[in-house]
Amino acid sequence: MKEKMKILVVEDRSSLLRTFTENIENAGYKVLSASDGFEGRKAVETGGYDLALFDFKMAGPNGLELLKLSKETYPTVPIVLITAYGSVESAVEAMKSGAYDYITKPVEMEHLMHIIANALETSRMSRMEQVLRAELERHSPFFGIVGKSGAISRALEEARKVAPLDSTVLLIGETGTGKELFAKAIHTLSPRKDNPFVAVNCAAIPSTLLENELFGHEKGAYTGAYDSRIGRFELAHRGTLFLDEVGEMHPDLQSKLLRVIEEKKFTRVGSPATVSVDVRLICATNRKPEDLAGSGSFRKDLYYRISSFPIVLPPLRDRRDDIPLLAEHALSRWRRELHNKELAFDAETLEWLQGQPWPGNVRELFNRIERAAILSSGSLVELEELKGRRKEGEGMPDFLSEQDPEKWIITEARWRASEVLKRTGGDKKKAAALLGMTAQKLDDILR
Repeated sequence: MKEKMKILVVEDRSSLLRTFTENIENAGYKVLSASDGFEGRKAVETGGYDLALFDFKMAGPNGLELLKLSKETYPTVPIVLITAYGSVESAVEAMKSGAYDYITKPVEMEHLMHIIANALETSRMSRMEQVLRAELERHSPFFGIVGKSGAISRALEEARKVAPLDSTVLLIGETGTGKELFAKAIHTLSPRKDNPFVAVNCAAIPSTLLENELFGHEKGAYTGAYDSRIGRFELAHRGTLFLDEVGEMHPDLQSKLLRVIEEKKFTRVGSPATVSVDVRLICATNRKPEDLAGSGSFRKDLYYRISSFPIVLPPLRDRRDDIPLLAEHALSRWRRELHNKELAFDAETLEWLQGQPWPGNVRELFNRIERAAILSSGSLVELEELKGRRKEGEGMPDFLSEQDPEKWIITEARWRASEVLKRTGGDKKKAAALLGMTAQKLDDILR
C-alpha cells in the first residue's frame, strides 16, 4: 500500500486547526499538527513531512521564522503561509524566503487543496529532476555518450581500452546508436587527437564517386577534373579516418581499401604516383557481423582486416534504463536554447519514453525531444507533442518511426521546421537559429 503524503499544519486557533486537519485528511493526506510556534519548531526539527502549512502570526516562532528554519534543513519541501494579516510587504518577504504560496484568511478549503496538490506535484518533479541530474553527472557524458546500463558500459570500456592503440576498430550498431560519437571519442582519447578526424558515409556517396572522395584525383583525370584534389585519406594523414556504413562499399573499391590498410599506400585517380599515408582507420556498419562476413558482396579478407577489434553498440530498446538519462541530457540543451530553466519531464512522460521501441534509436529519441521541447508552451514537455499525435485543427502527420525510420526522420524534420516557423511568425532567420541551422538548410527541408 502506498504511504500517504504527510502535511505539517501549524495553527494556533484550535477550531481552524481541526478544520484544516479534517479537510486535508479527507483529501487523502496524513496530518502532523502543532498548536503554536513552539510545537511547530519541534515538528520542523523532527522533520518527516512532505509539505508544511504555517500560520503567520502565533505564540513562539512565527510562520516566517518556521519557514526559514524549514528551508535551511529541507530546502525542497514546499511551504504555504496563511495569515489574517495579509499585506504586500509580508507576501513579498514570504516569497523571497522561499514560500511556495501565501494565502489570507478566511481560507477557501477547495482553493487550499488545489494549492497543496500543485505544491506536492511541483516538489515531486523537482526531486525527480535532481535525481536525474545527479545520475547524469555521476555517469557524465563520455564525449556526448550517455548511459550506465551494462551494454553501453561494456562498449565504453572497450572504446577506452582500444583508443590509445592503432588497431582498426569496427563499430557495429543500428542506425542512430551513436557510431560516429564513439569514433570521435576513440580518436580524442588516442595519441592522434591533435590531428584530423575525417568522416565519410560510404552509403551516402555513389560508388562511382566514392573512390575519388577517398583517394582524390589528378588534374585532367576525367572530364571536369580541372584541378588536382586530395582525398579523405590524405586529409586524415596522422589522424583518424572514419568510414561509416563500410558494408555498402562497392567490391572493386574494397580491394583498394584493403591495399591501403595493408601497405598504407594508394594512388590518386588518374595518377601513377604512389601516396603514403599514416591513418588510423575506424569503420562502422549497421549490419550484423555474420551478415557482413557472409555477404557475397563484401570481401572476407577485408572483413577480417577491419574487424580485428569489433565494438557492438546496443540498440536503445536493449538499454531502456538509460532513457531517463538520455532524455535529461537532450532536454538540458533545450533549456539553454529556449531560455526555459523550468522545462522538465513528468513521471508519466518518462514512463512513456521508456516504453517505446525507438527503431531510430538515440537519434530518434533526441529528435522527438527536440520537437516537443520547442513546441511545449509551459514548464512541462508535453506528452502529446512527444507522441506526435494530430491535434484538433492541426495537420500534424502520423509518424512512421516503427515502420520506416528513414521516412520518419525526413517527415519529422519537415514537420518540426514548419512548426517552429509558425511559432516565429514566418521569420526564417529566427526559426533557423532556433533549429540550429542556416536559413538555406531550412528552405531545403521545407521543400
